[in-house]
Amino acid sequence: MLRAPSRFVRRWLAATLVGSVLVGCGSSSDGATSGKAGPGARTEVTVEPIKAATELTDVNGVKVSLPKPPERIVCLFALCDDILTELGIVPVATNSSLLAHAEFLGKDRAGKVDVIPGGFIAPEVEAILAHKPDLVIGLGDTHGKLAPALKGATTFWAVQPESWQDSVGYLRDTAALTGRTAEGEKAERTFRTKLAKAEKAPSDRTALIIYGSDENFGVATPESDVTASLFPKISQYPWKSRGVQGSYSLEEILAKDVDVLFVETMSFGGADGKLSEKLAKNPLWSKIPAVKNGDVHEVNPEVWAKGRGTRSLGIVLDEATAALR
Repeated sequence: MLRAPSRFVRRWLAATLVGSVLVGCGSSSDGATSGKAGPGARTEVTVEPIKAATELTDVNGVKVSLPKPPERIVCLFALCDDILTELGIVPVATNSSLLAHAEFLGKDRAGKVDVIPGGFIAPEVEAILAHKPDLVIGLGDTHGKLAPALKGATTFWAVQPESWQDSVGYLRDTAALTGRTAEGEKAERTFRTKLAKAEKAPSDRTALIIYGSDENFGVATPESDVTASLFPKISQYPWKSRGVQGSYSLEEILAKDVDVLFVETMSFGGADGKLSEKLAKNPLWSKIPAVKNGDVHEVNPEVWAKGRGTRSLGIVLDEATAALR
């Protein structure tokens, strides 16, 4: 039996409160207005206006206060890069590879953005401060420990996305803080329109997202994974979180008759090769309907696992809906 690592492990591997309540900068509900006409009709989506602000309480209750709109922002994980790209801002430094994706800055432009040494787990404080940032955005459960070292030198914003609604909320919060309100509204509208279209024509096929670097794979569940939170309304997705110690086996996946498998191969350290190829060594793998029918899709983990913002999730929706037809 192959066991999956915990949700906490995925956050480390993936570099990973429903609702988008924004204090001081408007709000955006899950139920953004959309058309109710037939499948062929145009989907109309409206979003709440975003109001510029230098002080707000974010979607998870964290208070952020800046003396002025930030101009020099350091990103310590990919959601930050995703949001800034949507707003037309380039970070002064990052430790994510997301910007090199063709739908973001592309390799040439991304290559001009400085990389913070130390990796995702332990970015170097001195290197961060060397860029004289107005704002540093990091993942709360990983980078929160940096807050004392950054205090007094810059503003550190610890964010913790758990769902696509959180990601939209953080987009809106950042748009408010930077004054890029029109860009934020446009990005939200584009994403919500794409999501509404997918939800109007859900697939009846059973889908699953797995991740990992070897046969000890993990299962992405809607309660704890931003990308997986999209899937229950666009497909059959019968996977629930089992908490930190929860795990899944190939036997269970086989029993669910999975039609479409999305695989996020996490390459780090000395790991190499595709996760799907490693799992193929287990005789149960070939019996899964998705494998038998050639519906196993190795996806880009920078986008599917790490991005978590509206641009990344838009790419996920494009790829997922095409595969689920």
